Amino acid sequence: MGEKKTNYDKTREDAEQRFLAYDQEKMIRKFQLEADEAFLYLRFVGRDYRINRKNGKIEWNRNRSEKIGFVPVTAGFEETLSILDVLCCSKEDCHLSGNFHTIDRMKSTRYAAAPGAGLYASYEKSFDQDTGKLQRALEALGGIREYPGDAAARLPVFDFLPVIFQFWHSDEEFPATLKFMWDDNTLDYLRFETAFYVMGHILSRIKEEMEQAVD
Repeated sequence: MGEKKTNYDKTREDAEQRFLAYDQEKMIRKFQLEADEAFLYLRFVGRDYRINRKNGKIEWNRNRSEKIGFVPVTAGFEETLSILDVLCCSKEDCHLSGNFHTIDRMKSTRYAAAPGAGLYASYEKSFDQDTGKLQRALEALGGIREYPGDAAARLPVFDFLPVIFQFWHSDEEFPATLKFMWDDNTLDYLRFETAFYVMGHILSRIKEEMEQAVD
C-alpha cells in the first residue's frame, strides 16, 4: 500500500487540477512568463519553477548552475498554493501601488487582525544569532538592501510582486522582531490566507540559505 494522502496533499492536487481549467496563454501574457509546449516557467522566492501544462504539477530546480540544466524537485504545499493562487485567481488589472504596509493595514484588510505575537518566534530567535548572515541570505534570494532594520531587503516573491522583509535584533529592552511589508495592492494578486503561505515559505528559504552559507 502507498502512503496515505494528507489533507495537504489533497488540497494541492485539487489546486493542480483547477489550474488546468484556466487559460494558460492568458497567464503567459499577463505575467510575461517564459513557456514552451510542456511547461510554464517562473521564479518564486529565489528559485526557478516550472508548471506542467498537462497536469498542473509544479517542480523547482535543485540545480543552481545553468550548465547542468533543470534538476526537478516536487514543490511543496505552500509553494504550489501560492503560485497557483496568483496565476489563476489574481485580478485582471492587478498592478502595484508602490506603497507598503503590514498585512493587517493594507487597504483591503480593514478588519483583519494583525499576526499574533510569537507567530514567528522560532525564526526571530534563529535570525538574532547573526544579522550579517541574515542580510547575506536575503541578498542570496535576490533581495535589495532596504532600511530601516538591522537586516532588511526588498525581496522578489515573484518577478512582478515584491515584499519588504525587516528584522531588528534583540537588546536589553526589546526582543528580536521581524516584519513583512506588503504593497498596498497585494490582495489584487493573491488571497489574504495565501500571503501567510508566502511568508512561511520565505522564512524557511531564508533559514535554508543561512544554514547553507559558508562562514
